[in-house]
Amino acid sequence: MVPVIMLADCQSFYASVEKAARPEYRNSPVIVAGDPARRSGIVLAACPVAKKFGITTAETLGQALAKCPDAVVIRPRMQTYIDVSLMITEIFESFTDLVEPFSIDEQFLDVTGSLSYFGSPEEIAKRIQVKVMMSTGVWIRVGISSTKILAKMATDIWAKKSETGIFTLPKSDIDSLLWPQPINKMFGVGSRMTAHFNRIGIATIGDIAKLPLVDFKRTMKLVMGKNSDIQAELYWQTANGIDPSAVTPGTHDHQQAVGHQMTLPHDYSQKEDIDVILLELSEEVCRRCRAKGYMGKVVSVGAQGADFDKPTGFFRQITIDDPTNITNEVFEAARKLFYIHWDEQPVRKLGVVVSKLSRDDEYQLSFFGNRERYRRLERATDQIKNRYGSTAILRASSLLGAAQAQERSAKIGGHYR
Repeated sequence: MVPVIMLADCQSFYASVEKAARPEYRNSPVIVAGDPARRSGIVLAACPVAKKFGITTAETLGQALAKCPDAVVIRPRMQTYIDVSLMITEIFESFTDLVEPFSIDEQFLDVTGSLSYFGSPEEIAKRIQVKVMMSTGVWIRVGISSTKILAKMATDIWAKKSETGIFTLPKSDIDSLLWPQPINKMFGVGSRMTAHFNRIGIATIGDIAKLPLVDFKRTMKLVMGKNSDIQAELYWQTANGIDPSAVTPGTHDHQQAVGHQMTLPHDYSQKEDIDVILLELSEEVCRRCRAKGYMGKVVSVGAQGADFDKPTGFFRQITIDDPTNITNEVFEAARKLFYIHWDEQPVRKLGVVVSKLSRDDEYQLSFFGNRERYRRLERATDQIKNRYGSTAILRASSLLGAAQAQERSAKIGGHYR
């Protein structure tokens, strides 16, 4: 049986959630962005009404308001969006047990085994749309095909522009439907790669698909250099709708690393200020490691300068003697690594990562130091924070002017809860 794969996408997800919660804004141009009080930040989502004014995601709030001064600007509520996304996942799981999240607002479904219960693929898609809309107020667009990559492009190219929000792209029809599409419509091809392809005479998806793979790899070397074979094969397979990966629930559950990074409110150039941030990052990473039952043997630290258009900085790692999830041990390794590689230029972004993970229920005892005492102490502080909030107990350094722990406690992923 030919697999039936769907990619379900939530239209203007954050804005749709906000409009569902505020019916008075049903016909208003709604933007979810940054901090409305300061009129700062970028647009995270714009409803269809706002998009008619030319507002796009990722532009600044100032640019958006210049296009539509009457737009309703709402500060993001990330925890709410996560909760609604999980609710939508449960709805999908009522149709099939093969559901794989792709992002907070996109999920793959394999409904091959559900056809005998719920009808044709189009009927299943319609039932999903109705159930999600009735439960959350969010409109779902669904692309249908036989592979994940074709389902994704069916959604992005056609379903999002269709009145029904549903489009089927059979593998047998990609030569007539997909191949004439401009190259920038292909999944994974951004503006920079589009320019590269155009320079070498590749204007449509079919221009790649029709080339023998050997010839395309040779052409790609002109653009990307001698190490482009893997990328060339990925583009060629995408153009031909080839994607052997299955829809796999829990595919992102196996964690390789635990990390946390922070974009700072201004340039940091003093060691004592940077130390405060490195300690807060180390504490957050170790707290998450302990919550997941992990220790790590590799500590990495990264830094980036203020000019994101001309990025400067570094990302380095060090292997420590014993796996750990103790804050002070990770902080000391991160601090040592940072100052070895820091060029003393102002820093705007910092990150700490712990990798090469192992379970924390088995570990090597040490005759030196007092690691078990620190483990008990940090487990106790974790319990306090879990019960009363992440700022219920703080290190004294997190009360200094350079600290960000209290500000970040109200956010998820850099955005307000």
